[in-house]
Amino acid sequence: MSAADTTTPAKVPPPRQAPPPAAADRPRRNRTSGGAATPWLLLAPCLLILALVMAYPLVRLVTLSFQKFGQPQLWGFQGAEWVGFSNFTKVLSDDEFWSVVVRTIVFAAGCVILTMVIGMALALLQQRVSGWVKTLINIALVASWGMPVIVATTVFKWLFDSDYGILNALLSKLPGVELIGHNWFASGPQGLAVIMLLVVWGAVPFVVITLSAGLTQVPKEMEEAARLDGAGAWGVFRYVTLPILKPVLVMLTTLSVIWDMGVFPQVFVMRGGHPEAEFQILNTYSYDRAFVVNDYAQGSAIALITVLLLLGVVAVYMRQMLKIGEVE
Repeated sequence: MSAADTTTPAKVPPPRQAPPPAAADRPRRNRTSGGAATPWLLLAPCLLILALVMAYPLVRLVTLSFQKFGQPQLWGFQGAEWVGFSNFTKVLSDDEFWSVVVRTIVFAAGCVILTMVIGMALALLQQRVSGWVKTLINIALVASWGMPVIVATTVFKWLFDSDYGILNALLSKLPGVELIGHNWFASGPQGLAVIMLLVVWGAVPFVVITLSAGLTQVPKEMEEAARLDGAGAWGVFRYVTLPILKPVLVMLTTLSVIWDMGVFPQVFVMRGGHPEAEFQILNTYSYDRAFVVNDYAQGSAIALITVLLLLGVVAVYMRQMLKIGEVE
C-alpha cells in the first residue's frame, strides 16, 4: 500500500454565509433608538416642571411688552391694545434707561471681578493652611453662603448705619479718620459699593468651594517640574494652574455675570423698597416702571431686553465651552 493510499484527504469546511443585512441591522437600530430616547425620558419630568413654571410667565412677558397695558387694562376698564414695538422704542430712546444699563454693567463687572479675585485667593490659601484652619474657613464660608439674602442685607445695613454702624466706629479709631455720622448712602457710588460688597460676600463661598475642588485636579508633578525649571509662584500659577482651571473659571465667571446682573433683593431691601434714581439697576428699574409707575407694558419691555442681554452672555459662555472642548 502506497503512502498516497494511506493518507486521509483533508476536508475543506463549507463557506460561511453572511447573515442577511436586514436581520443584522434590525437589533442595532432598536438599541440605538432606545438609547437615544432614554435621556429624554429621564429629563421629561424636569422639562415638564420647567415648562409649567416658566412657560406662561415668559409668554405673558413677551405679550405685555407688545401691548399698551396699565391700570385701566389691569382693572378691566379697557382692553389691552397692541402697539407693536412702541414700548421698545420708548425704552431705547430714553436716556435714563441707558444710564441704568451702564450702571448695571459697571456694578456687575465690579461684583464679578471682586468675587473671582477673592474666591481664587481664598481657594489658593486653603491649599496652604493646616487642616483645622481649612475647616474653620469652610465653616465660615458655608455659614455666609447659607444665610438668607434678607438677613444678610439687614446685617450690612446695621454695619454701615450712619448713627450706630460698627464700621464707622472702627474706622474712626484710625489716626486722622472721622466717620462718625457718615452716611454711606448719601451718594450713588458709595451706596452701590456697599451693595457690591454685600453681593460679593454672598457669592464668594460658591466660588471658593468650586475652585478648591478644581485645584485638587492640578497635578503636583507639573507644579514641581515648573519650579525646577525656575518658575516662581506666579509662573506656576500662570502657566500650570490657570490653564487647567480654565473651564471652571469660564463657568464661574459666566454664572457670576448672570447672577450679578440679576441682583434685585439686595438693592431693593437696602434702600427700603424705594431705590433712588442713582441706585437703579435693570431689575429694580423694570420693577419701578411696572409697579410704581404702573406701566406694566414698559416694565415688561425692559425685562425682556434684560433677558436678551443675559442670553448674549450665555451664548458667549457656550462658545467658550465649545472651544475648550475642541482643544481637549
